[in-house]
Amino acid sequence: MSDALSYRPKAGEIPTRPGVYRFRDETGRVLYVGKAKNLRARLSNYFAPLGSLHERTRRMVTTANSVEWTVVGTEVEALQLEWTWINEFDPPFNVQFKDDKSYPYLAVTLADEAPRALVTRTTGIRGARYFGPYPKVWAVHDTIELMLKAFPIRTCNNANYKRAMQSGKPCFAGQIGRCFGPCSGTVTIEEHRVIVNEFVSFLGSQDRKLINRLTNEMKVAAAEQQYETAAKRRDQIRALDAVLEKSAVVLRDNVDIDLFAFDEDELAAAVQLFIVRGGRIRGVRGWMVDKELDLSTSELIDSIMQTAYGGDAVPPREIVVPELPDDAEALEGWLAGIAGRRVRILAAQRGDKAALLETATQNAKHALMLYKTRRSSDFVARSKALEDIQEALGMPSAPLRMECYDVSHLGGTNIVASMVVFEDGLPRTDEYRRFGIPESTDDTDSIYRTLTRRLAYLIPDDETEAPGDDDAGTPVKRRKFRYQPNLLIVDGGQPQVTAAARALRESGVTGITLCGIAKRLEEIWLPDSDYPVILPRNSDALFLIQRIRDEAHRFAITHQRARRKRDISTVLGEIPGLGPARVKVLLQHFGSVARLKEASAESIAEVRGIGPGLAATIHQHLRA
Repeated sequence: MSDALSYRPKAGEIPTRPGVYRFRDETGRVLYVGKAKNLRARLSNYFAPLGSLHERTRRMVTTANSVEWTVVGTEVEALQLEWTWINEFDPPFNVQFKDDKSYPYLAVTLADEAPRALVTRTTGIRGARYFGPYPKVWAVHDTIELMLKAFPIRTCNNANYKRAMQSGKPCFAGQIGRCFGPCSGTVTIEEHRVIVNEFVSFLGSQDRKLINRLTNEMKVAAAEQQYETAAKRRDQIRALDAVLEKSAVVLRDNVDIDLFAFDEDELAAAVQLFIVRGGRIRGVRGWMVDKELDLSTSELIDSIMQTAYGGDAVPPREIVVPELPDDAEALEGWLAGIAGRRVRILAAQRGDKAALLETATQNAKHALMLYKTRRSSDFVARSKALEDIQEALGMPSAPLRMECYDVSHLGGTNIVASMVVFEDGLPRTDEYRRFGIPESTDDTDSIYRTLTRRLAYLIPDDETEAPGDDDAGTPVKRRKFRYQPNLLIVDGGQPQVTAAARALRESGVTGITLCGIAKRLEEIWLPDSDYPVILPRNSDALFLIQRIRDEAHRFAITHQRARRKRDISTVLGEIPGLGPARVKVLLQHFGSVARLKEASAESIAEVRGIGPGLAATIHQHLRA
């Protein structure tokens, strides 16, 4: 493949001003839309030697047939134009956001002659003001019930409203005391609008000033013996207090923020938005992001902001993110244009906001894990993944049994390897195996030795199976271990695949396909191949291979840590006079066996429960 792209523009042709660029394929379809503070500097990154590009970027630029750009005045204008084009062209290489569920909202149709309150899952009602999203539909209905006690406004549909206004008879909902608009005959259109404004103002800010005003009015009415008015104000106060109590208090009463947190891996990201108004969490919203290109944190935050505020949503005065994006100032300008006032973006590092950010991050981690689990349990998706793997790797049949291997060590010591098994795209935990490796020069040698031991089980003439797990001595019969996989996967790139291919070749076992997955670029490497196999970024096939690789890594790390802990306990447990309780106290005090070895006998004697005599014994034993 030539390093030169035929459509590459000359450097002098690209302006150095802010702008937006588009990559198109030979049919004219827009593949990717991006913005830049300096178009020449940004685009030059795409036209670097192909070998130096990230694999997914290389795939995008080689798929493209042309690039074009539009110069704008400022970074803010670039943000606006980028968002417009992404929505217009839906480029396949841009970030794809998907709501992790359809959330209900409370909407007030301010554009109507007599605005109404309703529950909806769509956000495209013209002129409507939205509140939420709420986690459940019943939460919206509860809020409306309470708010109507304080601010009685219209709830009937438009057809009933028009019929009632034309006939002069109350609408049906008004007749049964469920609607309080002009159609009920109790208020005028102007009076109703005033109540609606109070309804919207309180839900938007949740400010207790309104409750304080109603409390004063109740006291004045009671003092003047206007008990019906006082009782009405009392009921309104109770309803508004109930609305406030339904939201968790997390910050000060005057704090209005939107807080974004996310958790990501190479293929996807989970985004969580906590909507805080009046110091209370008023709503939570989540998205799943399929990442076609490798994204920096700054680019991901840009995309999140465009998705969250590109529609009818109005940003608050303050937005909290895990870290500030590179173009934070331009983002603030763009958001200020939407809100009609200043908007600040900041990164919380300590205090209550940082604690809330940690909570949101935990929610994002759980959402990403749930997304992967649900995707893995989908039979149709698993079947499609296995078919795609078969086609991509040139296998004669779908890999119904896959085994993946990973090596874990601590500075070259405590070397262990793991084998995990997936059948029909699902893990078979009862067939997982662990290998202890006494000595090894590097990861490739460890992979070679592990697969040599594993493949010995598949040799027909070998009736006594090779040792597996952590045993290095007596051969053990394990019938399940004799099942031959369709596909062997190793965690690593070309060097690891080469080592695994040597073990496979020397074993004499045939009919097994071998590949490796390199974590940094998620490339699939085959033996004796100069170029990797690139699976589509958000494909079920890559997702399945990534999952089995991650499971092998987790299984190896867990075992390696357990061995390390066991070794530490063994070293200290051999010292006379040291039981489990004293071992625990020593490790808590010094932090590790290495620091304990460096400590003097006097320092060890200072530990609670360790006298001078025992300290001397410990010091002498560890030094020896």
